[in-house]
Amino acid sequence: MHPLRADEISRIIEMAWEDRTPFDAIKKLFGLDESAVIKLMRGHLRRRAFCNWRQRVSDRKTKHVAKRSDQVIRAYCPTQYKP
Repeated sequence: MHPLRADEISRIIEMAWEDRTPFDAIKKLFGLDESAVIKLMRGHLRRRAFCNWRQRVSDRKTKHVAKRSDQVIRAYCPTQYKP
């Protein structure tokens, strides 16, 4: 795994905050599993922001593909990815 560039870190943080982007999508794009994303977020967010994020995503069904409804067929909004 190569060191992440600043723009990649920014995108991972953005994806991690998004309610409907699962950790599996981050892993597919950047190779970081959920624990690596948590470590990245802890290192790049202020403490309070990190605590708010953890509270927000903990046990959220949309952040874990295995907990999602089978009717959800995509991981992101079609307009979410920026050029």
